[in-house]
Amino acid sequence: IRKDVYHMNEGHAALISAKRLRDYVQEEKLSFNEALEVVRASTLYTVHTPVPAGHDYFEESLIRKYMEPLVNKIGIPWYQFMDMGRDNPGTNEKFSMSVFALNTAQESNGVSKLHGLVSQEMFQPVWKGYFPQELHVGYVTNGVHLPTWATSSVKRIYENNLGEDFYQDQSNPEIWKKVYDISDEEIWGLRMHLKEKLVDYIKSEFVDGWLKNQAAPTRIISMLDEIRPGSLIIGFSRRFATYKRAHLLFSDLDRLAKILNNPERPVTFIFAGKAHPADGGGQSLIKHIVEISRRPEFLGKIIFLENYDMRLAKRLVSGVDIWLNTPTRLQEASGTSGEKAIMNGVLNLSVLDGWWYEGYVEGAGWALTAKRTYENQAFQDELDASTLYTMLESEIIPLYYAHNSNGYSPQWVKFVKKSIAEIAPHYTTKRMMDDYFDRFYMKLAQRSKKLAENNYAKAKEIVRWKEDTASKWDKIEVIKLEFEPVQEVDINNGKNKIYGEVVIDKKDIAAELGLECVVVDYDSTANKVEFVEKYEFNLLKTEGSRLFFQTREALNDPGTHQYALRIYPKNPDLPHRMDFA
Repeated sequence: IRKDVYHMNEGHAALISAKRLRDYVQEEKLSFNEALEVVRASTLYTVHTPVPAGHDYFEESLIRKYMEPLVNKIGIPWYQFMDMGRDNPGTNEKFSMSVFALNTAQESNGVSKLHGLVSQEMFQPVWKGYFPQELHVGYVTNGVHLPTWATSSVKRIYENNLGEDFYQDQSNPEIWKKVYDISDEEIWGLRMHLKEKLVDYIKSEFVDGWLKNQAAPTRIISMLDEIRPGSLIIGFSRRFATYKRAHLLFSDLDRLAKILNNPERPVTFIFAGKAHPADGGGQSLIKHIVEISRRPEFLGKIIFLENYDMRLAKRLVSGVDIWLNTPTRLQEASGTSGEKAIMNGVLNLSVLDGWWYEGYVEGAGWALTAKRTYENQAFQDELDASTLYTMLESEIIPLYYAHNSNGYSPQWVKFVKKSIAEIAPHYTTKRMMDDYFDRFYMKLAQRSKKLAENNYAKAKEIVRWKEDTASKWDKIEVIKLEFEPVQEVDINNGKNKIYGEVVIDKKDIAAELGLECVVVDYDSTANKVEFVEKYEFNLLKTEGSRLFFQTREALNDPGTHQYALRIYPKNPDLPHRMDFA
């Protein structure tokens, strides 16, 4: 099998880079730097974890135990290998597989648009001369495999209404618009059918377990009587990590009881999932939910299903009416359970985080704002819980029960159709793979091939250029610096115009140099420098080793700012600035 591109998912997969470095040094007789250039050119690193705590750091003694024989074959000093996994090379920091992955991959990405931005913040220490917004860290939002997660009933409707080429072109939004032509009665009937299957599944699969746990038969009968397909059913099913905030729903039990026990508008919450064995908080949360579900006022209204597996997950993402997701903001990398629900006509109610940050469409689900109101998490939880209750009371429950003479809610069906037609096509695995191909795989394959031609001639040329530039970089001298950040205001657009002239002596550096002005603001409260914008100086002329730069620019963000000048090496053979930063 010819391998053109290597895709590392999470930092632990970066061991493949270490192995490939050894192979290029041992088998292709490349130097370490040449091997690194070739490995990087064909490698993509995808991070799936949105918080620094999710990235493991290992003691040097442990890394040495397993990696020293391989490093000896690569032919570099041990400290150099360790530095490839450190935020701060030359220190005694632990070894991070994530940092090692970044240093051995040309491209990197998060798994949603918002997660890409979070990853830029998280990885900024690796490129200290740059602000997070400048980093070459992209994103591809996760998608789900439609044939796996859509039920047979749903797939049958799609096949009958969306055309023969539906699966081959399932990421085409135009095809999905045909959902609007399906009758309301058919959509509502589909949803009722899937809810009936979920209720039947619960009754057939879980009663024996409840009895074995010594639950009173009369209590089980009462509970089963409350689980009805006609009720509004809301699902919360996933790994029970504390950041998922399943506890929000239980912030005000009196208010919750009133919501769930309206005889004219019954509502049922179904919880399912598992906590990591080492996650005491997650384990306690499950126990708390089970205890609440046993209270008389919540019997059959709040249900926790044990032994969570893929079979149960399929029933839930198709059989509930609403998929609830309440993560702590910026801690959901992507999330895919809500995407699976969308494929089956289930509506989402979620914080604008992960995939829902970009997926939410008004009139096709509900969203809790992405913006934090309070820095204090307890206050934020209280506000989000109150918002959640209000949305249920004033919007969601009335919409579901606004039945017409035919026994269904036309407005609810309108939401379902819009959710499928306008959201589903953007979150299939096919769209995801198309994005990976267009944004990463193709350019990696092309550049990797270019560097490997003629016995790695281009890779060797780039390495010589980098080594020469790095060895002479400290010789650069600024001869002249005349810079007026606010010289005049352009009366046509109100923007501040700036004038600047800079002369640089690059000595004997062969590399072309670029010069840019980086505009920043200083936040004294947070003691943080914030990036505003940057712009390039124009190279007017060259006299020997001296470069004459000038700028006549208008700031896009007028006001009082601070600025700094940045000199950087330029080479058209580099894929991006972070490749040599």
